[in-house]
Amino acid sequence: MATASEDSESTYEQFLDHVRRLHYVQDAGGVLNWDQQVMMPDAGTPARAKQTSAVSTLHHELLTDDDLAGWLDELADADLDAEQAAVVREVRRDHERATKVPADLVERLSEASSNALPVWKEAKAEDDFDAFADTLEELVELRREYAAAIDPDRDPYEVLFEEYEPYLGIDTAEEVLTDLRDALVPLIDDIADSDVTLADPFEGTYDEDDQHALVEAALDDLGYDWDRGRLDTAPHPFSMGTQFDARVTTRFTPDDPLDALGSTIHEFGHATYTLGLPQAEYGTPLGDNRDLSVHESQSRFWENHVGRSEPFWDFFADTANDHLGTDASPRQFYEAANEVYDDNRIRVEADELTYHMHIVLRFEIERDLIRGDLDVAEVPRVWNDKMEEYLGVRPETDAEGCLQDIHWTNGAFGYFPTYSLGSVLAAQFDHHARQDIDGFDEHVRAGEFGPIHDWLTERVHRHGARYTTDDLVREATGESFTADHFLDYADGKYRALYDC
Repeated sequence: MATASEDSESTYEQFLDHVRRLHYVQDAGGVLNWDQQVMMPDAGTPARAKQTSAVSTLHHELLTDDDLAGWLDELADADLDAEQAAVVREVRRDHERATKVPADLVERLSEASSNALPVWKEAKAEDDFDAFADTLEELVELRREYAAAIDPDRDPYEVLFEEYEPYLGIDTAEEVLTDLRDALVPLIDDIADSDVTLADPFEGTYDEDDQHALVEAALDDLGYDWDRGRLDTAPHPFSMGTQFDARVTTRFTPDDPLDALGSTIHEFGHATYTLGLPQAEYGTPLGDNRDLSVHESQSRFWENHVGRSEPFWDFFADTANDHLGTDASPRQFYEAANEVYDDNRIRVEADELTYHMHIVLRFEIERDLIRGDLDVAEVPRVWNDKMEEYLGVRPETDAEGCLQDIHWTNGAFGYFPTYSLGSVLAAQFDHHARQDIDGFDEHVRAGEFGPIHDWLTERVHRHGARYTTDDLVREATGESFTADHFLDYADGKYRALYDC
């Protein structure tokens, strides 16, 4: 006769087998999405929309399965170890949200998102917001319906935000964005009043093949595992995958090779987090990332605290000159990589400071859209007004305004705040990594990135989703999530650069 402990263990194993199949289906959908953005011919959309819809529906069915509900009930009072309890916690949260959402709504959302991608691409290419407006309206309505299904009594935007960051809370996001706006706007104003002009070593245009070779060299130096990844181009750079296959994409701007380099290092940060997750736990929350704020912290860490640092350019300047045919000093590259622009309209091309004003305006617009306080038809005007208010520049076209991002095409309302939360967390990780790693800058200057990889893997990657966000931050740094390190870092770095 089996003991209670043995029964619980058997239940947990059945539960875990089901959870793994859930993850495998979800990851298959990720590969379909990658293919649509990178490799699929344009005419493939109708079939791909049906395929992704079927995969999403299957995932939803597995997540809401009666057997899974039964196992979760049985495990509620079981004697689980810490790792098992974490797996149950994460799956229970997803299960409880998913059971409230009708399967037909999941199917409609997936199909609408797949169909929206080519509509957005064409609307952006033609600078025609009206061509995308009906599609955006449909996605907004579907996401409102989704939020209402989960909890009709709560702010729908808060419900959607929790899809991407379930543990820090919308209050924390709003507080961080307010702190950044209040601190960075005066700093940006002081920089605008500065007499300092940073170096710009670039003239003319740079061949795409040369830029491709440059970013490949950067990935080599940083330690990207080509056996478990690949580099491609996409209209909007992204990374996706598992600890066995984490791919990156980039894009090339003819007159600004640092755009591709920064984007590639950013996506490398995402990929190295994914590749650092424990392989033995693949298919469970212990082998999955800790949501998007932490994921974004890894990309921002590598892009900003490594790739935009002066020691990095002491190391990488010769490589950049060789590939681009330039003759710039490390200091000139460093200054060019950290110029604060007074006329930038594009988020992914923004500097490290004004970037957050791009996030604030998107956050406010999508929040009002989901809450029903803003009509879709008003988005271009409101977008342009807010960009003028926060950044002092007004888009000349919708293509460089409200059509520039892919996120709403995916129905990803609530995603944008995680970019700023991740940047804040990256500075917190950087502060503590520098305390723990002797000669941090000297390692970077020598192209020795192993100690940084090891620190991040030990403190962040290997834990997967075992901890909630703030618990993971405390585990890694010994303190709770805070914006203080980012504000100190930004103020010190940029006042020194601009002598203000």
